[in-house]
Amino acid sequence: MEHQHGPKIPDKLYFKIGEVSAITGLPTYVLRFWETQFTKISPKRTSSGQRLYRKKDVEVVLRIKSLLHEKKFTIQGAIQHLKTKASAQKSPSSNDTFKAIRLELESLRNMLDN
Repeated sequence: MEHQHGPKIPDKLYFKIGEVSAITGLPTYVLRFWETQFTKISPKRTSSGQRLYRKKDVEVVLRIKSLLHEKKFTIQGAIQHLKTKASAQKSPSSNDTFKAIRLELESLRNMLDN
């Protein structure tokens, strides 16, 4: 998902909610609310309950922001639009899936080692 007009998302595995707020220009309470409305936004939680957003989550937040703020969708309209778009896209190859799982596991191992 390319965002030529949006902000550059740093190349890292996880982002705290404050970082996502700074990247997207959205208050943290909006991010927390959108998480309850959009199942595509699904940050991981640390044992202390802190949200960890993946780059994919930040891209979805930026897409939702565009739909709501620029294209003037309602929240229900944006949910429906995202569902329609997702079903139209092809599924990722198994190689991509395995790579994502491996990166996720390595990241979790690194978190546990620290």
